[in-house]
Amino acid sequence: MSIIIQVADHILFEDNDILVINKPCSVMVEPDRNGHPNLLQQVQKYIKQSVHPNKEVYVQHIHRLDRPVSGIVLFAKKKSVLKNLSEQFAQRTVKKKYKALTEKQPLLGKGSLDNWLYKDKKNKKAVIYKEPHPEADNVKLAYITEDYKQFSLWDIDLHTGKYHQIRAQLGFVGCSIIGDALYGSTSNYAPNAIALHAYQLEFVHPSTNEKMTIQASANWLI
Repeated sequence: MSIIIQVADHILFEDNDILVINKPCSVMVEPDRNGHPNLLQQVQKYIKQSVHPNKEVYVQHIHRLDRPVSGIVLFAKKKSVLKNLSEQFAQRTVKKKYKALTEKQPLLGKGSLDNWLYKDKKNKKAVIYKEPHPEADNVKLAYITEDYKQFSLWDIDLHTGKYHQIRAQLGFVGCSIIGDALYGSTSNYAPNAIALHAYQLEFVHPSTNEKMTIQASANWLI
């Protein structure tokens, strides 16, 4: 089932240039071939209603989160802003942090994961290798874990940001994210949802050059 949200209830920050949304899990960021409701179209509708129903508006997401993942999504409200922020992402000056819940503990409570990731387009999943591999990209993240109820709570500093990176790397070390059956989890979470949340995004505001740190608390379903 596709989800329609009240965009105004999920806004973390908004001005004339940008809009930051705390995306619920199970919501797609952009349109798919089946035409399901998605965050981009819902944000477009919100912007149009807040400006003027008959006025042309512009809004575009800068990055994506997988449908099962919750957390921060950044939108540009001007084409010049889109270009500026896209360059920040391309230059890897944007810092992204995530929270994740796993049933199993890693061997080390604090450390880093440095692997090689291949995007298997046919099976729509990422394949992780320990050593360099043809057509694979080097992927890195740092983490700290602590106990949360009966689970392990990961605080992840994402250094690269490739397709399904966190999901695949945690699954590779035997710590699949709760609900993520694609990468080895046998635990239930919620339909089209996993226990992974993008909780912090740091970037430079495209107009003011101010350093922005946006945070969104995780609303765990367990």
